[in-house]
Amino acid sequence: MNEIIFSKHSEMQMLLRGAGKDEVTKTVRDGIRENAKFNKFHFYFHFFDFKSTSPVNNKYYEFKTLDVIFVEENNQIIVVTVKVYYH
Repeated sequence: MNEIIFSKHSEMQMLLRGAGKDEVTKTVRDGIRENAKFNKFHFYFHFFDFKSTSPVNNKYYEFKTLDVIFVEENNQIIVVTVKVYYH
């Protein structure tokens, strides 16, 4: 599997949205790959156990889902941004 590189933007969004590098890495390794806009791709992973309050709105959620937007260059996966959805 290709090396995973995190952009500065993705690291900031991960912090703000409540995603860890381990969760992003798992999403890239095990997630569902789909095409995204502007020659990008994304990996989508269903339901990490969460059972806590969201850093976004301070509401309690049982699960969260990650959507990792990335590009592939020179045998590397460069994470552009990470979206987190709480359920």
